[in-house]
This record gives sequence, C-alpha cells and structure tokens, in this order.
Amino acid sequence: MKTAKTTLEKVEAGLPRRRRKEMAFRAIGVLATAVGVLFLGVFFATLIAEGSSAFRQTFMQIEVELREDVIAPGGELDLVYADFDGLVRTALREQFPDVSGRSDRRQLYRIVSAGAGYQLRDMVEADPDIIGSRQTVWVPAASNVDMLVKGNIDPDIDESLRPISDKQVAWVNTLRDAGKLERRFNKALFTNGDSREPELAGIRGAVMGSALMLVVTIVLSFPIGAAAAIYLEEFAPKSRWSDLIEVNINNLAAVPSIVFGLLGLAVFINWMALPRSAPLVGGLVLTLLTLPVIIIASRAAIQAVPPSIREAALGLGASETQVVFHHVLPLALPGMLTGTIIGMSRALGESAPLLMIGMVAFIVDVPGGFADPATALPVQIYLWADSPERAFAERTSAAIIVLLGFLLLMNLAAVIVRKRMERKW
Repeated sequence: MKTAKTTLEKVEAGLPRRRRKEMAFRAIGVLATAVGVLFLGVFFATLIAEGSSAFRQTFMQIEVELREDVIAPGGELDLVYADFDGLVRTALREQFPDVSGRSDRRQLYRIVSAGAGYQLRDMVEADPDIIGSRQTVWVPAASNVDMLVKGNIDPDIDESLRPISDKQVAWVNTLRDAGKLERRFNKALFTNGDSREPELAGIRGAVMGSALMLVVTIVLSFPIGAAAAIYLEEFAPKSRWSDLIEVNINNLAAVPSIVFGLLGLAVFINWMALPRSAPLVGGLVLTLLTLPVIIIASRAAIQAVPPSIREAALGLGASETQVVFHHVLPLALPGMLTGTIIGMSRALGESAPLLMIGMVAFIVDVPGGFADPATALPVQIYLWADSPERAFAERTSAAIIVLLGFLLLMNLAAVIVRKRMERKW
C-alpha cells in the first residue's frame, strides 16, 4: 500500500525543476544584458572610429607675399576689398611653377581651403606691420585633400569614382614628401559656426544655441514644474478636476515631441509673432516638453517623504505651509533636481520640435542673444548628416560624440546632486 507523500517530500521532489527554471531565467537575463552591452559597444566603437578623425585637420604650408599694392593700395589699409584669395593662389602657383593652363590651375586652387584667405586677413588685421613681408603660413587644406590624407579616399581607384583628380593627388603627394602637409588639432570644429565648406564647419554656433535654449528652459520649467507638483501633491483638494489634471499631465509626458513643436509654431511664432529660429522660442517649446517630466518626478520625490515627517511637524505646531517648505521640500529637493536635470537632458537631445520652429535654417554666425537666429546641436547633426560631402560624415559623428558627452555630464551631475543633497531620516 502506497503511503501519501509528506509536504516536505513534495517540496524536495520539485526543487530540481524549480532550480532549473531559475537557472534558465538567470541565463536569459545574462544573455539579454550581454546582447545589450554588445550592441552598445558596437555603437560607441563605430561612432568613435568614424568621428575621432574629425578632431584632427590637414594643414598645408605655403609661402605668401603680403603685397602692399594688394592689401593697402595707395598706403591705405583696406581689408574689405583686399584680394587675399589672390595672394593664396599666387603662392600656390609659385609652389608649383610647372602648372599651366586654366583648367589645371583651377584644380590646383581647389587643394587649399576657401578659409585660407580669411586666415591671411586675420593675420594682417592683428599685425598690420607684416604687410609687404613674406610669411610662411599653415592654412587648412580642402576637405577632399583632408579625406585623402586620412585615408578615406582611395587614390588607386579610377579617377572618375573619386572627388579628387590624379593631378591633385600628385600635388598632395609632392607637398607631403616636402614636409608641407601636417595633421593638427581641429580647433575650427569648436570655434567656428556652420559652413558650406566641411573643413571650416564647426559646432560653436550650435552649442551656443543649445546653451541659450537650456537657460530659458531651466529658468521657466523648474519653478513652474516644482510649484505645480507642490500644489497638486500638498494643497490641491482631491476632486474630479484635480484627477483630470493629473491624467493630462501623465498623458503629456508621452506625447511625441513634434506635437510641442507644432504648438510652439502656432502660439509663439504665428500668434505671438516671436522671432523664428531664435533660442527664446526654442526654450519656450522645450519648456512645454519638459514640464510634464519635471512635475511627475517632483511629485514622486514629494510622495517619497515619510508621512511621519509631516505628522511630527504638525504636532509641534507648524502650519501646513511651514510643513511643506521647511520640512517636506528640503527632503524632496534632491529628487526634484534629479528629475529636472534628466528633463534637461531630454531637451538637449531633441530636434523634432526645433525643426518645426525654423531652427533648421543654415546659420553661420554664433548667436549673441536669445533673439538672434540660431540652431541647436541635434539640428546641426541632422543638417550635416544630410550633406553629401564625405567630410561632413565624420563631423556628424564628432558632433554626436560631443552631444553624448554633454548628456553624460548632465546625468552625472544628476547623480552627484542627489548624493550630495540626499538626507537620511
């Protein structure tokens, strides 16, 4: 006669099967994490491999005679009408005296950047005494030459399949053999605004535009978001209207960002007639975008404060306002600031709403104020990614690296702020 199994025997009989399931679940979790880390590693490796070369630029050495009859005809300095590009072309012809014919000379002039003339003008403006002298100058090479030197253009393929001719390749090799080609740190990437010429294009204008927009966003979104969270969580009576407001705030946090761009276009530009493509309008749109995130994070931080803190303060005779601002708010502030910084990080990486308010325009000058035309770093990345030149591809990756660096710093700041201001209770 079979005896019934005891509870302990049943549990012990099922343990191997439960352990197998647990080990399988852990293995799936480890595999999923490994796949995620692998894809992330491939992404960063590809991004760094593609964009790291943009931080170095090819420069070319030329001997330029700063002729007084060109720069200061009649003894009067005239930097506006002086033909500095002509001086650069003359230096190239002296460097390669065997080049003749209009077509060959045009090809020769294209191996140097269009910014060489501006560099000479800045030199003369900084020191007019060099007029009439002969100067050895390192000027940026053209983008195709830069790509050739960096190995991004194969000189062995058919001439019709590459943007640089055989003659230009020969001239570049001659300069390289003579030690007149160097790769240096690309300061222009950080000091220049946008440009049609890849070797002159920089992210300074986009970074300044993003910074101005974030100033507007933080000045408006944090006070409004924190005040709304405090009112809804501590003072608002529980009613159908307050429930409706809470539901709508939660829904707004999930609304696609381009909808906020459409709202900004209709309200701030078409109705209020604010300047298009200005950091002020961009900051207002990003404020609308980040407010739901800040309100939700702030409410969660306020809810995390133990009820015993409120009860103790009320028991000692504090008013409701004193309880909130003297006891609850200091304890909830680290979480509120963390949510705000995360919201700012999201705003920094947004491009869709900014496209709707005209910040996709080609802006060369660095904005000097909140009403000046500007662009943002994500929009600059979008514009460069759409450019057909090969040199813009590496600058796109470099700009993404800079943007990810800013996002990393902002998230690190959120962690540090939370750790520094966190209080134990």
